[in-house]
Amino acid sequence: MARQGTKRKIDHETSDSSIETPLTTDMIVEKARQILQRVSNSDKIDKDSRKKATIGIFGKSGEGKSSLLSAILGKQNFVPSGCFGACTAVITQVEANLTDSNYTAEIELFSKEEWEKELTIFFRVREDDSEDRNEELIEIAVEKVTALYGADADQKTLEELKNDEKFAKIESFLSTSKKIISNSNLSEFTDDVASYIQHSESSPGDWFWPLVKSVTIKIPDCNEFLEHIVLLDLPGTGDCSKTRDDLWKSKLAECSSVWIVSDINRAITDRDPWGILKHCIEELGPGGKCKSINFICTKTDDMNQQEYMRSARLPRDQIKDQKKTCILHRNEHAKTRVKEKFQNSEIKKIFNTDNQFQVFTVSSNAFFDCNLNLESSETEIPKLQDDLRTLNKSINRELARDYVNKAKGHLSWIQSGQFDKDKKTIEMKDNEFEKNLKKSLTELDKYFDSIYKDLEQCLSKGVEEAVNSCVASTKKLITPNKDGRGFHKVLGALCKNYGCYWSKNRDVILDLNKTLAKHLHKCIYNDFCQIFPVSGKTGKSVQEQIDKFSIIQSDSAYPRSDILHYIQNFIKIEETKLKAALNRDIVDIKKGIYSSIQITIVNEMASCYQQAAAVTGTGSMKRMQELLITTVDNKKHDMFNKAKMELLKKFTNLKLDILKALKNELQEVIKSSQSQTSEKTRMDVSREIEELERLLEQLSDCWSLYNKKPKRNGTNHKGNITTAQ
Repeated sequence: MARQGTKRKIDHETSDSSIETPLTTDMIVEKARQILQRVSNSDKIDKDSRKKATIGIFGKSGEGKSSLLSAILGKQNFVPSGCFGACTAVITQVEANLTDSNYTAEIELFSKEEWEKELTIFFRVREDDSEDRNEELIEIAVEKVTALYGADADQKTLEELKNDEKFAKIESFLSTSKKIISNSNLSEFTDDVASYIQHSESSPGDWFWPLVKSVTIKIPDCNEFLEHIVLLDLPGTGDCSKTRDDLWKSKLAECSSVWIVSDINRAITDRDPWGILKHCIEELGPGGKCKSINFICTKTDDMNQQEYMRSARLPRDQIKDQKKTCILHRNEHAKTRVKEKFQNSEIKKIFNTDNQFQVFTVSSNAFFDCNLNLESSETEIPKLQDDLRTLNKSINRELARDYVNKAKGHLSWIQSGQFDKDKKTIEMKDNEFEKNLKKSLTELDKYFDSIYKDLEQCLSKGVEEAVNSCVASTKKLITPNKDGRGFHKVLGALCKNYGCYWSKNRDVILDLNKTLAKHLHKCIYNDFCQIFPVSGKTGKSVQEQIDKFSIIQSDSAYPRSDILHYIQNFIKIEETKLKAALNRDIVDIKKGIYSSIQITIVNEMASCYQQAAAVTGTGSMKRMQELLITTVDNKKHDMFNKAKMELLKKFTNLKLDILKALKNELQEVIKSSQSQTSEKTRMDVSREIEELERLLEQLSDCWSLYNKKPKRNGTNHKGNITTAQ
């Protein structure tokens, strides 16, 4: 076909040789943007605004989380000690400041009504002098009230507290839902933000963390590690606020990776991290999107080598550098023991490959101080830096590839208008696309129906098992193992929190809802993990079916031509963009599908929990137990069948949403592909398309080169970045 458009006189400043020059990912995106501007005088392609990858960090205060982060980011005391985990209830996240060179804190606050509700609960509990008095709840509340109002605040009545001048100040403070602190000076910023994230028992009053839901700290000059990543501190202790507890669980489900931070001396014996991981296995796996766990043993340089050599039976006379030898010996021993514990844990069934569970032994102090016996690489901080750097680069590369492909699709659409149109051929080809769309939708519908039947069968088995065992499971959970003293308070707290109790230190976790849901979850587990895998292919997953979906078939009845080549290019790129967006949505939607079982149970049991929570006085524990057991027994058939039907309903809604999106969006794409008839858009952009194709090749080449490079030390002992971007 003859070309109708006039060949544009374009100043191709970018020669072939310059395109072949190695470019960074950001430079490739900028080149693509310039090419678009050259064609249409504007950048018509939107930047992808997908969520950042979240790395959740478990670890109690004092385990070395703040020092660890400072070392990873290459600046000593970059994050003040106690920033992570000092106030046990506040969720803190750290990310890169991409807008300016300031340190910024975005502080999300409770509403005035939410805080007044907490205060009311505190004073009601404090005045309770019955045997149901919950000492743990009071301890948490006293910590909050004294932190905020001062040392004697817990001795005042609610009315006396309201008359205090600090009360009016705090009410005014809560008139806004968010507070922003920004400063270019790190020391000043740390002072400004301290009262919102730290706590001092020796100096009570004017510590505002009890009013804080979450804190987002944005730090400059760390794009290499955190441009596309968020580090999220997940507090390791309980809280009497259901709002914070729900926020904690929702944040956990967002984590694509988890770091367990523990002092090397307690890494094996401390039950907290392992207990929390075991309890949260569903939020991390089938109910979440976690792909890997790093267990990080900290403070490896903190040791008495003489004592260690004696206990480890190391020969003193044969060792030149005793402390270094002891440190490295203990590191290897700790890695072996942690891996053994992992191999014997329930978590292994989700994270079952070697690269999904790794153990690091780190020393933040020795990383900065070369006098502490260890080389930089032996502190293992550079290994964690490389992990972050690699993840950050892979996300950046993926975003760049998406952007360049979108640009290529846009130019392919423009180029298709460069040719004379054989209207009959184009019309017949469009009919073929419509026919292929209908056929592909029918095949995808059949796949979903098949999966629905599999899930229904598994759920029916789960309902049967749950009905048969739920009463016994409930009795076991709500009956104390020993003499039962004080257990009525635990049971009362469980009912007040709608079926879930976490002790302050999270060493005791009771969750009746999860217990009741376990048989349904167990019966769908294998199928669910195949339908919605966190990573990899199973041959049965929704994501794989969407990836195979296409309205462009290789057995087309029509001969290849320039115009059809560019039209198909445009459609293929639009398809890829749509399928990628759907697959990202599926990851979030599947969490709601999986959690629907437990949510249904909570809703069905809610009125019972409220009634049980109101039971007080002599014999209250027995009456609460009887009420819970009777309700479970009476509701079991209806409750578990509702949970089954709710999950299937959500799965059906997912199917309908996917089919609708594919049909509507691709029909629009087909329509757009035939709209290139205007003379003013007839221009030859074949050269620009070739440039974009070379940029895509360079993206693949530079990533291959990066992966082949030896791992870098990242930062030297003084914390200075030693490698250029």
